[in-house]
Amino acid sequence: MANEITSFAELDLSPEILRAVERMGFSAPTPVQAQTIPLMLDGRDVIAKAPTGTGKTCAFGIPIIECLDPALTDPQAVIVCPTRELCVQIAEELRQLTVYRPDIRIAAVYGGQPIARQLAVLKKNPHIVVATPGRLLDHMGRGTVYLGNVYTAVLDEADEMLKMGFIRDVRKILGATPADTQVVMFSATISREVMDVAWEYQHNAEEITVASEGENRPKIAQFALYSSGDRRIRDMLHLIDALSLHRVMVFGNMKNTVRRLNDRLRREGRSADCLHGDIPQSQRNAVMKKFREGKFEILVATDVAARGIDVDDVEAVFNYDIPEENEYYLHRIGRTGRAKRRGMAFTFMTPDDRFRLRDIKKYTHSDIADLSFDEEGQPVLKNGRPVAELLEDGEWEAYAAQNGE
Repeated sequence: MANEITSFAELDLSPEILRAVERMGFSAPTPVQAQTIPLMLDGRDVIAKAPTGTGKTCAFGIPIIECLDPALTDPQAVIVCPTRELCVQIAEELRQLTVYRPDIRIAAVYGGQPIARQLAVLKKNPHIVVATPGRLLDHMGRGTVYLGNVYTAVLDEADEMLKMGFIRDVRKILGATPADTQVVMFSATISREVMDVAWEYQHNAEEITVASEGENRPKIAQFALYSSGDRRIRDMLHLIDALSLHRVMVFGNMKNTVRRLNDRLRREGRSADCLHGDIPQSQRNAVMKKFREGKFEILVATDVAARGIDVDDVEAVFNYDIPEENEYYLHRIGRTGRAKRRGMAFTFMTPDDRFRLRDIKKYTHSDIADLSFDEEGQPVLKNGRPVAELLEDGEWEAYAAQNGE
């Protein structure tokens, strides 16, 4: 069975794919990969409840690549996702998977990129098209993308796409594919809207559920502290300095908050940059490249702009604003504690936010620890123990397992 699969070699994959995943540093499939890959190779429709950070792209990318016929010129697979950042990231990971298959062509089409550049890429007859809904429909209307020979359609982060109002676009896209197209859906939550799409376009789909991000990340220790106004920025910087943090992400709920916070951090002499919906795509890509390369230390972002961001060595996440949705909390803290590294998540709140925090604790099954500062300005737990001691004494994993997840 899928949960008994301990290596990619057991999945009966081609030598080129096995070499590619080894080159990418993957030694064993994640649970979602072990369950999804055999089903997709068998031609089954799949609906998977799987959050970010669980290996979804390889889960659907590997079987798509294995089943491609490079001699055909029309797109054979279409992958639809809600944001430009996620679109770029999926396309890049697929290119890594096809590094030993130069005969396979991949195109990423999304808003914010010059249409002429995309037209040039599409003229090369890509086998796989990764796209955001609006731009894909634009190309379909122009006749530059034809989905009549697509054998696999993937909806990634389906819940987010439907929340963003793309339901009509999704239906038009799926309606343009053949009736027997394999439809695969990944979603952090399985809402009524997601199920409506599944019932309409899938055929006897296999349902898969993998652990939430919180359950998959036992090394994230979570804290909450009361702080507001100008004091919130001072407290955040104090935590960064006291805990010697050098790679952090800060989340705000609004674009204006992100802009103001980034400006303030720079005025304070901090190495910071930001991501939000008003920033052009080329600039977003440049910001992410610099962050991955360690050119600056603090990335400030909105939830939507940060969808799909995957950076392994983020030391801590700060919820400058308490998230408006419980799922956003999991998406946010899932940016730290990756690849078996230690992670921290700090949530700032006002007394009015205590009920939101209670909901988050219930949703995530987390005992988020209260944090404050002692007379010397050191961050301490409710029992007075300095947080820094957890790092020094090697007790982090046990503490995170008890109080974080």
